[in-house]
Amino acid sequence: MSKDRAKDVQVFPVADDTRVLRSRTWDRLKFEIEYSLQKGTTANSYLIEGDKKALVDIPGESFTDIFLNALKERIAPQQLDYIILGHINPNRASTLTKLLEIAPQLTIVCSNPAAISLQKILEDQELNITVIKKEDTLDLGQGHNLEFILTPNPRYPDLMCTYDPVTGVLYTDKLFGMHVCGDRVFDEGWTVDTEDRRYYFDCIMAPHAKQVKTALEKIAEKSAKIYAVGHGCLVKYSLKELTSDYQTWLSNQKELSISAALIYASAYGNTTTIAQAIARGISKAGVRVESINAEFADPDTIKQAVENASGFIMGSPTLGGHAPTQIQTALGTVLANTNKTKLAGVFGSFGWSGEAIDILESKFRNAGYSFGFEPIRVKFKPTDAVLKSCEEAGTDFAQALKKAQRARKPKTVSGTSQTARTEQALGRIVGSLCVVTTKQEELSGAMLASWVSQATFNPPGLTIAVAKERAIESLLHKGNSFVLNILQQGNHIGLMKQFLKPFAPGEDRFQDVELETANNGCPILSDALAYVECRIANKMECGDHWLIYATADLGKLLQSEGVTAVHHRKSGDRY
Repeated sequence: MSKDRAKDVQVFPVADDTRVLRSRTWDRLKFEIEYSLQKGTTANSYLIEGDKKALVDIPGESFTDIFLNALKERIAPQQLDYIILGHINPNRASTLTKLLEIAPQLTIVCSNPAAISLQKILEDQELNITVIKKEDTLDLGQGHNLEFILTPNPRYPDLMCTYDPVTGVLYTDKLFGMHVCGDRVFDEGWTVDTEDRRYYFDCIMAPHAKQVKTALEKIAEKSAKIYAVGHGCLVKYSLKELTSDYQTWLSNQKELSISAALIYASAYGNTTTIAQAIARGISKAGVRVESINAEFADPDTIKQAVENASGFIMGSPTLGGHAPTQIQTALGTVLANTNKTKLAGVFGSFGWSGEAIDILESKFRNAGYSFGFEPIRVKFKPTDAVLKSCEEAGTDFAQALKKAQRARKPKTVSGTSQTARTEQALGRIVGSLCVVTTKQEELSGAMLASWVSQATFNPPGLTIAVAKERAIESLLHKGNSFVLNILQQGNHIGLMKQFLKPFAPGEDRFQDVELETANNGCPILSDALAYVECRIANKMECGDHWLIYATADLGKLLQSEGVTAVHHRKSGDRY
């Protein structure tokens, strides 16, 4: 199916009396870090037709018209009794507004935080809302006695799952999803989804590991046969495997010894998006994130988080020249309960001025805190480039926390233990010095690499090991292209220094470097010995690195007489 195909709605039976309406697009809808794989998305809604009729979840305004048209083809909206919202935001509320215009009889079923949000977003409308409490049910007849599970987290404080015991369908909204558009309704051949599911988890779920773990414990009490997710194909064939993967990934987060507290509030969603990008950067570098939405957290929660964390970051919008009351309260809690040796960070978004960010920065600087990155100020909605620099800032913050932890550890005499001797032996494996370069629309990246090896003859292919914390890692996913620039002995020092030096978040890696452009659109270093244009065919997680297997599409020798620069190491515990 062509990626240029217009948006559509795919309607398909899921279980008895139950259909999914998959609003689909092959385009990326908005600038958010979890969309950066750029494989499109589906916004799934579900229609349950018992004696009473219920619609579970609705898509955002990008799909409003085509969704309502598809719904009308199946049922007259006036026949609906309930709209069940697993999560609400202004984008979804736009669709809800149009639905209520043609179906004013609808009762909205949602969590209390969702009800509060709705009353703010749709303040001019009269709403019929049923607020769900613990162990509430809703009987639609014909056995569809729906059970509700409150599964809030800081990013989605209103999140709620719905379970239908007669069909075994668990409507999970944000849980277990992925942003991929395709024709598969269910997850046949689900192993192809592994990277997309993991990436979605890392972006959305990892910063809220504690709350997601609690949600999984609640869900485990149900005998679910299908996860009716909010995004991507429905989970049926890999339900046990995906649940197990989530538990493993959550456990990995818990085992991380260093943590950062990320405290924020958001007026229009932009500060939340920035927080998400920073959290992604921190977690990919092997540091656990505890994300806290100050709008819903009490002072004791914030106090405990900053006391336990190795560092903290605060983010705020600017409203009327000030930070919201919740951020002002959180600021007082942080200043009163956080050791001044802990690393700090500040970020925020604004429309016309950014006083709230200045206030946070000055308070922490005056209190004597050191900063893990320069304060991030974002005007209006963040772009892809801005979000990439925010992710890099989060990685810098995590690396600073890890460096501080290493400095506190007592030094050991090298070479005396079996581990040290093994590392010395491992370090004798030599690798060619190369620079990996890539470009995707406005984003570009580069890194020095020496863990490179030819892997296959047919097709011609190679492997590269990429540390999870590398900035370029976010641009190296299955299907993406890059260029492997092989450096020439005797002419490699300048390029090696260029790509070894630390870059500030968002800094141009190619400044003052002579470049050409490959057929795949990625940069070629003109002074390289040779280059190979590659496409990523597979990606495997290996401890603190990703092992990338790529096929070679094109290649060229730029210097016919040169030899490859080689990297000799003394230890296998560092580059």
